[in-house]
Amino acid sequence: MANLRKKIPPLTALTAFEAAARLSSFTRAALELGVTQAAVSRQIHLLEEDFGFPLFLRLHRRVELTEKGKVLASAAGEAFNLIAETVADLRLEKPDDQLVISATISFAHFWLMPRIGSFSQMHPDVKLRIITQDSRTKIDDGEIDVALRYGTGTWPDGQAEFLFDDEVFPICSAGYARVNAPVVTPADLLRHPLISSDTDDPTWTGWDEWLAAHSIQGKAKTRGIHCSFYTEAIYAALNGQGVALGWKRLVGDLLDQGRLVRLTEASIKTRAGYFVVIPKRRAGKNYVQQFVDWLGR
Repeated sequence: MANLRKKIPPLTALTAFEAAARLSSFTRAALELGVTQAAVSRQIHLLEEDFGFPLFLRLHRRVELTEKGKVLASAAGEAFNLIAETVADLRLEKPDDQLVISATISFAHFWLMPRIGSFSQMHPDVKLRIITQDSRTKIDDGEIDVALRYGTGTWPDGQAEFLFDDEVFPICSAGYARVNAPVVTPADLLRHPLISSDTDDPTWTGWDEWLAAHSIQGKAKTRGIHCSFYTEAIYAALNGQGVALGWKRLVGDLLDQGRLVRLTEASIKTRAGYFVVIPKRRAGKNYVQQFVDWLGR
């Protein structure tokens, strides 16, 4: 440890350097650290004297990292981020046997909750906490152990493993199907109230995309309920309010139970898929791997 201290420059100087490198400014670094600009400049000058080469190029009204400065900035940034994440984990005081799962409201409601009991039976010692939120939940702040997401799998905050894709087709309640005329072609759907829901996800399939995929031009008719969440759209369909788009992975249980019925064999495959996303610091954790293995069964 003593030898390590001799190899590493003073933490005060490294902190000033990391802030100045990240913000590209001695002045902004001083504001962030609550010191004077002269103090930041002095600490970086001490570092440069210790190394024997410049870390910044002092240009007119701005500073720019040298090539060696960029190498040090990358290492310092990664080291400080690792320390910050570790401290966040420790401050959470989360029990070692608790697994925190993040999922969208619809995926948690229709897919995860009906199945999670089998995981608990396999691993009764693991305490579960499920966080549901349709907006993208950050998983790099120390709280989330694993996230279940729909998308392309390209997220910077964790390692994504593909689970499955999906198929989308029109569904309604059994009672609605009995009372209303049968749907022979996708174009027949325009005679029905179409239930829709809001989404900020460009990969999510809505009525306009589904109809266009079946060569039905123009916007879907506004007749029909518009909901804030997909779960609300499915409950509107269950209550006979019209026709919704059923995502097979989400409504499969309701179809098996006969509470919903598929109106036509016409469908489209989703452009994206479902993924399990693991924060880098959680990779290799025993209970996380147990959950991932269970998902893949």
